[in-house]
Amino acid sequence: MTQLPPLSLYIHIPWCEQKCPYCDFNSHARKGVIPEAEYIAALLADLEQDLPLAAGRTLRSIFIGGGTPSLISPDGIKTLLDGVHARLPLQPGCEVTMEANPGTLEADRFQPYREAGVNRLSVGVQSFQQDKLNLLGRIHGADEARRAATEARKAGFERFNLDLMHTLPGQSVDDALYDLAQAIALAPPHLSWYQLTIEPNTQFASKPPKLPDEDTQWAIFEQGKAMLEAAGYRQYEISAWAQPGYQCEHNLNYWRFGDYLGIGCGAHGKVTQRDNSLLRTVKVRHPKGYLEPGRNPMDSQHLVEKEDQALEYYMNRLRLMEPMPLAELSQRTQLTSQEVKRPLDWALQRQLIRVDPQQMQLTDLGHRYLNELLGQFLPD
Repeated sequence: MTQLPPLSLYIHIPWCEQKCPYCDFNSHARKGVIPEAEYIAALLADLEQDLPLAAGRTLRSIFIGGGTPSLISPDGIKTLLDGVHARLPLQPGCEVTMEANPGTLEADRFQPYREAGVNRLSVGVQSFQQDKLNLLGRIHGADEARRAATEARKAGFERFNLDLMHTLPGQSVDDALYDLAQAIALAPPHLSWYQLTIEPNTQFASKPPKLPDEDTQWAIFEQGKAMLEAAGYRQYEISAWAQPGYQCEHNLNYWRFGDYLGIGCGAHGKVTQRDNSLLRTVKVRHPKGYLEPGRNPMDSQHLVEKEDQALEYYMNRLRLMEPMPLAELSQRTQLTSQEVKRPLDWALQRQLIRVDPQQMQLTDLGHRYLNELLGQFLPD
């Protein structure tokens, strides 16, 4: 019998105060009061339906994302997490992350959220410069961002993350490094430092702002990387940096191609079957449809074609800086190393990867040309 991968749970809260122009997530600006009790009941019913997919496994991590999950009250989060725990066992020390905005209301709730069962926060700062925050549609200020980090620590969160963007419209190298220095000064154990990209179906896509040129982008990344490393942070994923021992367990499970259930509006799941086939699930996207009485929350599900599994696996696994055990491919997919030999030989000849008998790792050149390498795994 196949040994199944670790299992995580993603919970989607779809509401936010207002839609940011760069955001392509399934989020909806709230209009009036959020139907909190009804939505939590729907989430737990959704999870109940997915229980057979868990196949008796314990949860390694839980991530409550959005939208803005901190619009849900601490009592609501406690009801939700108690309901999850009643249905699925949690590993000792299970990481429970919740996304939050730096606004005063949310920061005042950090202590009650920790008492409700959240043990890790991810705070969406994005920038410490008011003109950049305005351009990004953020409704908090720089002082609120600083206070959020202080309040997270005061509330007893040993593990918390700050989200920070770079390569913003009109941003100079000095601007980007100023933001990064401000974040580092707050000493978060984890920093998500990622480049703004213009995604389809966003306000920025319909009216694209002018982004810094490639030379500026590269200078921001290279100088920012040196600043982070000097401050004791280590890059463990393309856009994730952490102090030793503070990597995000939930994201590590994603990138290592582990399994996850997804509940809530538009949530995606990926679950390995006993024959090593991969089932992907998608839930009903809009809150109105998701909350419709008697409606099945499952919008669609499908098995991943075997010829697509290599691309899916490497798209996730090669985001990580750590070496990839060669035996992991057959453990996580229906493929063997022999079945993906051609693209790996191609990458080896171009010095994009290093390989020894036990593991494979991207070179610096491989990280730079990752998209070209992934293209080699596209089905013929």
